[in-house]
Amino acid sequence: MATKQRAQRGRPRSFDRETALEQAMRAFWEHGYEAVSIADLTETMGIKAPSLYAAFGDKRTLFEEAVEAYVRDFGAFSGRALAEEPTARRAVARMLHEAAAFHTLPGYPRGCMIITAATNCTVQSEDVMHSLQERRARTVELLEERVRGDVEAGELPAGTDTHALAAYGVTVLQGMSQQARDGADRTTLERVAELAMAAWPRGKSDPEAEGKA
Repeated sequence: MATKQRAQRGRPRSFDRETALEQAMRAFWEHGYEAVSIADLTETMGIKAPSLYAAFGDKRTLFEEAVEAYVRDFGAFSGRALAEEPTARRAVARMLHEAAAFHTLPGYPRGCMIITAATNCTVQSEDVMHSLQERRARTVELLEERVRGDVEAGELPAGTDTHALAAYGVTVLQGMSQQARDGADRTTLERVAELAMAAWPRGKSDPEAEGKA
């Protein structure tokens, strides 16, 4: 009996784990955490419940891994922009224009999974909601750090409200996600990004006409 159990545990998986994870990610991205059941996941992933639990743990653990996969493959553009651009203004401009593209990718759910996947959670799923809230709050913090750095470097005036400016940039980003969910196309979101940047204070090193930079 023990030999048989060891053989069963050692049996190789009959499905591709990364493909199954991507299917789960799409389901959570499209419908949100709460609306996706284990039955939905097994059907979408093409596996049985015991295989799901063995490979990914419970639904909550699977969701966490799906979020990480989303961030890696679709949601890292904000962090890259904040890390690579020379000023906060240029980082936000890049972030918003790339959001217009990533939120409207053909063949994928619209909008941002981090923003939409846990918007209507019940008390039983509050930890999921709080986890995504913390991720969104971290984006505000990172942007505020960049704005504060510009103030300290003399790029922006000393009286700049760094928190409000950072919150403004992330609010536009989140609003673009919802507009994409509601059917706005990339061209419309590109225009939203341009209008949003017209309200962002221009720093000393920013050119007079930035275009999409």
